[in-house]
Amino acid sequence: MKPSIVLVGRPNVGKSTLFNRLTRTRDALVADIPGLTRDRHYGHGRLGSKPYLVVDTGGFEPLVRDGIVHQMARQTEQAIDEADVIVFLVDGRSGITALDKEIANRLRRCGRTILVAVNKAEGMSPGVVAADFHELGLGEPIPISAAHGEGVRSLVDMALQPFPEPSLEEGAGDSIRVAIVGRPNVGKSTLINTLVGEERVIAFDQPGTTRDAIEIEFERAGRRYSLIDTAGLRRRGKVFETIEKFSVIKTLQAIEGAQVVVLVLDARQDISDQDAHIAAFIRESGRALVVAVNKWDGLTPYLREQIKAALESQMSFIDFARFHYVSALRGHGLETLFRSVDAAHQAATVNLPTPQLTRVLIDAVARQAPPRSGQFRPKLRYAHQGGRNPPLIVIHGNALDKVPESYRRYLEHAFRDVFKLQGTPLQIQFNVSSNPFADKPAAEQDRRRPSSGARGKATDASGVKAPAVARPAIRRKASGRS
Repeated sequence: MKPSIVLVGRPNVGKSTLFNRLTRTRDALVADIPGLTRDRHYGHGRLGSKPYLVVDTGGFEPLVRDGIVHQMARQTEQAIDEADVIVFLVDGRSGITALDKEIANRLRRCGRTILVAVNKAEGMSPGVVAADFHELGLGEPIPISAAHGEGVRSLVDMALQPFPEPSLEEGAGDSIRVAIVGRPNVGKSTLINTLVGEERVIAFDQPGTTRDAIEIEFERAGRRYSLIDTAGLRRRGKVFETIEKFSVIKTLQAIEGAQVVVLVLDARQDISDQDAHIAAFIRESGRALVVAVNKWDGLTPYLREQIKAALESQMSFIDFARFHYVSALRGHGLETLFRSVDAAHQAATVNLPTPQLTRVLIDAVARQAPPRSGQFRPKLRYAHQGGRNPPLIVIHGNALDKVPESYRRYLEHAFRDVFKLQGTPLQIQFNVSSNPFADKPAAEQDRRRPSSGARGKATDASGVKAPAVARPAIRRKASGRS
């Protein structure tokens, strides 16, 4: 087991900056705004041969008893209970505060190893910047600079010192990266909490609760997944705050980095243009897709039929995706939802043999040949796989640049039906043969043409016809007539 290092402190002391430094990533959003991080954010790091797990938490205010700040404090409390080592981060430039003392009192009762890290100490005397924080009674304060990396290695060395060198780790197997996306307040965080079986992320009745892309390791029926909770995507015209703009970027990055995307829709709201825009972006990104229509419980049969008809008309461009009607709060329909996630991942990463692809192509052309373009009809000769996730099928032949889009869709459905590629978009690429002499100078092209002498018309070097050579007269054999 990797030791877990949990970063705790009041808002805006640099926890997310230190998290990015320890994981050597930019996964955590960083801005000069208190309360930016709200959920627990897990990451992996390594110092020498020792791996570790680092956990970023939101600003800890243990005295608040309601609202979103209270939910953030509960997330921090759970991280403290799971910790092997706690790094209590304080601000060396603002000095010790009453909230620092309250947090220290809470940490003193947790029974974990605690290291006090005095952040933002660059350019300051270590003894002076750490002097005030001896008052916390949690040991020798360690001056660091998370932004510049000063003192961070010594801090991690001290945190990992009690833990032995790891033995050779057995491969745990690759996990399927599943991004949960949708508009604000459709139930994405509730879905993840129900799957994990604990309040892993904050589920609050307020749009925009989730700000960062939170990755959660999860195991179900013997398979490992990395669930990514994302911020809700609103229409561009309604995104004003800088924080929300960063959240949207993180969500779009999570979609592109995922292997399967679960698009969550709200059955109690009309299917909006924004839902269609999100689905279109997922399709353009080439990600495998499963649609979860949430809050399905309690709806009348008439409303359910109306919603299914609206989905069929407005989401017809993602007909490759399976639709599931679920209740994230009650856990209804989640078993079949994850069976579709597995099937979509398998379809997106399938190996397609060239002989079978070519045979399906020939059969499809035999049933319906491509339409003529002028005097010629495109000829599709053979196909092979050019990539995975999403599957890419490359078709070779002649005049393929004349194949219309409708015939491309026909071929896509033919391949999808034969190979059972449900849940993933399918890309078809036509390799068009080009004239190798198209870009050659005209004089060189003339030299490569057959000579006129070969056609019985001799010319001299100037291009003027040579005099015709008289053919010997052919005397007819005497026939006996005069």
